[in-house]
Formats: sequence, C-alpha cells, structure tokens
Amino acid sequence: MHTWPTVILVTTLAVISPGADFAMVTRTSLMVSRRAGLLVALGIGCGVLVHVGYTLLGLGVLLHRLPWLFSALKWLGAGYLVWLGLALWRQAGAAAHADAVANAAAPAPGLAARHWRRGFLTNALNPKTALFILSLFTQVTGPEVAVATQLAQGLFIAIAHVLWFALVAWCFSAPTLQTRVQAIRPWIDKSLGGVLMGLGMLLIGTALPQ
Repeated sequence: MHTWPTVILVTTLAVISPGADFAMVTRTSLMVSRRAGLLVALGIGCGVLVHVGYTLLGLGVLLHRLPWLFSALKWLGAGYLVWLGLALWRQAGAAAHADAVANAAAPAPGLAARHWRRGFLTNALNPKTALFILSLFTQVTGPEVAVATQLAQGLFIAIAHVLWFALVAWCFSAPTLQTRVQAIRPWIDKSLGGVLMGLGMLLIGTALPQ
C-alpha cells in the first residue's frame, strides 16, 4: 500500500499537465458537443490502458533496451499530431454552429466512434504517456508489488485520465461558452491546429539522431 500515495500524486500531476490530449478534448467540447468531448475523454483513458497493458506484460522492457523502438513510437505519435493539426487548420471554421447542435442532439454512430478513436490514438501514440507509464511502473511499482495491485494502479491511472478530461469536457461545453466561441471558431481551430503541429514537430526533433 505504500506505493499508492506516490502513484496517486504522480498521476494527478501528469494528468493535469497540458498536452495534445487536453487540446483535443477542449476543441471537441467547444466546437462539437459535450457528448463528443466525453467520448474523446473515454478514448484517452482507453489509450492509457494500451501502455499499462504492454508494461505489465513485460514488453515495456523492449522500449528501454531497444532505443529505435521508442523512436518509432515517437515518429508515429509525431506524425499523428501533425496530421491532426493540419486537418484542424484546413477545416477551420468550415462547420456551422447548426452542425454542432445536430451532432449534440443525435450523433451518428460513425461520428461517435471517430471522436473516441481520436482520443484513443492521441494517447496510444503519445510517447509522453508511454514514458510516464514506464517510469512509474519501473521506479515506483516493481516486481515486489503484487500483480493485482499493479493492475489496480494501472486501472486507476486510466480512470484518472477519463475523469479529468470528462471534467474538462463538461466545463468547456457550457452552452453560453459554446455560443460565444462560434464567432471566433476559425481562429480557435487554427490555434489548436498550430499547437498540435508544434507538439508533433517537437517530437520529431527528439526522435532525430543526436
């Protein structure tokens, strides 16, 4: 039980730190709907479980011992962020407020899956999340900790992500706030697109041979 306070503290700090996941939830909640933002938050939590899963299975050791494998993850994550950023930049202001209202009222199954998938891929391909999980389970949770406890801690990390980003989605999807931001929607899309592309370029910089 002595590992729980550390896991809770480190997870809380990691979850609330701004990143690509925060940008995705914020943008989706503002521009589409609360439901869409919650689906992105759920996808983010599922993406965390990917890193928890391979770490507990021992595959995380490969990322430590094979630097090229971790670099490949960086390239994948960077490419996805740049692609998302470019997509937001191109479609800036293209959708009308009426579309957002329609999506909130009766979202199509395919559209709901797309929101979840965006959240999932944002974290499943995020090297920052991979490094966080690997560091936490190697430095804090070790072989001396029961497997059941490790599973519980991994589940807690995923749930913490879902709860935090669900709160973000709830706050940024307030009707009054959504109405106000529609007028500056193109600028918000371009700004968040630029942020995502910038994060992707930073990842590319860290993945390049030194």
